[in-house]
Amino acid sequence: MSDEATMGNSELGGGRVKELTLGSRYQESWYERFVQPCLVELLGSALFIFIGCLSVIENGPDTGRLQPALAHGLALGLVIATLGNISGGHFNPAVSLAAMLIGGLNLLMLLPYWISQLCGGLIGAALAKAVSPEERFWNATGAAFVTVQEHGQMVRALGAEIIMTTLLALAVCMGAINEKTRGPLAPFSIGFSVVVDILAGGAVSGACMNPARAFGPAVIANHWSFHWIYWVGPLLGGLLVGVLIRFVIGDGKTRLILKGR
Repeated sequence: MSDEATMGNSELGGGRVKELTLGSRYQESWYERFVQPCLVELLGSALFIFIGCLSVIENGPDTGRLQPALAHGLALGLVIATLGNISGGHFNPAVSLAAMLIGGLNLLMLLPYWISQLCGGLIGAALAKAVSPEERFWNATGAAFVTVQEHGQMVRALGAEIIMTTLLALAVCMGAINEKTRGPLAPFSIGFSVVVDILAGGAVSGACMNPARAFGPAVIANHWSFHWIYWVGPLLGGLLVGVLIRFVIGDGKTRLILKGR
């Protein structure tokens, strides 16, 4: 090869390296790394929780749990499909906890994500109240969770929240983060997991699976009965998923033990 050709290839290669370097710097800008994901988590949480709360407030006696189940599941799948590539599409503190434990979220971003999700929950619940008739809003207690009425129900409700959140967080972590199992249908499987959970466990605990979903309407409607269940249960479910993936079902890059050669 001639010196001229070599020089030409070298220049092209150098230009390509420079272009890739500039691209990397652009991708790692502070706004896109730290601010934009939090804004997206706030926006997605607000939209998801607005739809979820409104579906409960406007739910008729003949539809049972079907309307809230479909509204929650389809709304979550939609916001994940449209916004998930920016922030990971968590919109749930329990899911963010599981994602952080398996390496899908930087530890430094966990608290900002939680704050964004809780603020999104407040906005979504407030918007649901703003567009709802007063009578319907208060009859539904602002879409806060009222399923648990007695102390004897606490253990069953807590157990249900742990198990249902485990299914949801598994759908997120295995469908969208774990390299061996992730795929393009993740938003749909995540949405379907919410539909299934609400249809199956709505009568046991209300099927919250999301502290932000519980917190927003609790503040707006000032309803705090057994509210702790909807923090402890989902967060324990997220923790369980993190442990399962790190030690049992994660791929070789994620699993901490028995990696093989």
